[in-house]
Amino acid sequence: MIDEALAKKLIEACRSDGEFRLAARHWTGGLRLESPSGACAMLIEDGQVGPPQPPRSATGRIVLKASEETWAKLLSAKPPRFHNDLSALLALKAMTLEADPVCFAQYYPAVMRAIELLRPKTAQAPLSVAKPAGTFDSPVGRYVHLDIEGQDYRIYFEEAGSGIPMLLQHTAGAHGAQWRHLFECREITDHFRLIAYDLPFHGKSLPPVGPKWWTEEYRLTAAFARALPVTLARTLDLQRPVFMGCSVGGLLALDLARYHPDVFSAVISLEGALKIEVAISDLGRLWHPQVSNEYKGRLMNGLMSPTSPEAYRKETSQVYASGWPPAFLGDLHYYVDDYDLRQEASKIDTGRVAVHILSGEYDASGTMEHGRAAHKAIAGSTWAGMDDVGHFPMSENPNAFFSYLLPILKQVHEAYSQAAPKPK
Repeated sequence: MIDEALAKKLIEACRSDGEFRLAARHWTGGLRLESPSGACAMLIEDGQVGPPQPPRSATGRIVLKASEETWAKLLSAKPPRFHNDLSALLALKAMTLEADPVCFAQYYPAVMRAIELLRPKTAQAPLSVAKPAGTFDSPVGRYVHLDIEGQDYRIYFEEAGSGIPMLLQHTAGAHGAQWRHLFECREITDHFRLIAYDLPFHGKSLPPVGPKWWTEEYRLTAAFARALPVTLARTLDLQRPVFMGCSVGGLLALDLARYHPDVFSAVISLEGALKIEVAISDLGRLWHPQVSNEYKGRLMNGLMSPTSPEAYRKETSQVYASGWPPAFLGDLHYYVDDYDLRQEASKIDTGRVAVHILSGEYDASGTMEHGRAAHKAIAGSTWAGMDDVGHFPMSENPNAFFSYLLPILKQVHEAYSQAAPKPK
């Protein structure tokens, strides 16, 4: 499979692909794919594929080595979970890398696009999302001032719908636009008042005025992450709201169930876990002066299902690429360092706060195994694995996500209605 014939296909495909050309701009070096039985390679000079002479710089050379079986899975039309992206294969040591680490991060988007171009082409049904000019979407946005840890924070949130209040927490390094598809689902908004907020330093929630935040490294702590939705619920006078979060927000959902069951009636944890065991020291290239935000966006694409609509996958990645550079790594301080519910999960009382956990098949971070372990540790919780969905179900494939979410919301609505005081 990995041979000179594949090299010809690789060169021709990359030369004619606009996405690759943009991602490879300024790259001088080469890409080589190796298996025990063969290899294929292409040279790149200042972003141009296949120069007649070897490139001047050896530092731009990227070599990937794996077994024939691994290459077959990676290059298949629908790669299986953990084989759809290089990052998971490298983490699992199913593939080895020979490259300058910074250079690899700089041109990771180009390398992954080259891999995609080697896969058989598959047709996706076009998205019918166009609306008549002048149409208004449902959410309305505004700001509210919150006192958190003695500091004034001007928090932006959007809301739509009526009924049971539900706070929505975005993923690390992102913002509340990830929830936009829920706002347009009448099956949800007819029964729930959705409130999606942006963390400070994210989206439209600007940094606080006063402290010299630019002189210190940004880090999201467990105490602050919990305090924000609790304070927001109190300030907006929400009565026993529901909380739903994804990734960082998915961990936070379980954290809130443990430490604030008096505030929330139910939590829905998307891509949740008891503990994410990753060394934050291995993630430094997420905020590096020589690595752009494109790297973050492309990494997140690797956590999504290859069957999710391309336009929604690219939109999800764009949100990451447009964020404040330190925000993603700073949020991961909570995600991998400050959060650990392994000793506390059994203390969650699902008689006081219902706990629902959903895990995407293609999520290589908060895996289905992580979600199932959290479910087993929390008596009375529910769990389901979501087929053909990854780390961002609400934004990468909303229609598939709704098929898993709506039955949970029905349970939440019934339980909330039964618990509500009956009129005299």
